[in-house]
Amino acid sequence: MSAQIALAGHALWSASVAARAGARADVVGRSAETRALDVLPGPMRETAEVDASEGVAVEVQIPRIVPLMPRLGVTASTDLDGGGD
Repeated sequence: MSAQIALAGHALWSASVAARAGARADVVGRSAETRALDVLPGPMRETAEVDASEGVAVEVQIPRIVPLMPRLGVTASTDLDGGGD
C-alpha cells in the first residue's frame, strides 16, 4: 500500500512541475499545453489533461500497482501571479 501512496505523490509532484512549466511557457508566448505535456513522464503524458484557460491546470492519472484498483487522478495548477498551486 505504501508503494501506491508513493505513486500518488509522484503523480501530484509531476502534475505540479508540468503546470509550472506550462505557465512559464505561456508567459513568454509559447504553448502552455505543449510544454506541460513535454515535461510529464511518458506514461502520465498519455492520459494527461491540460487546461490553460485560467492559469495552467494539469490533471494526471495516478499509476496503479493493482490493475483492479479504481482509476484516480490528481490536479495541480498555477497562474504565476504568486497565488498558484
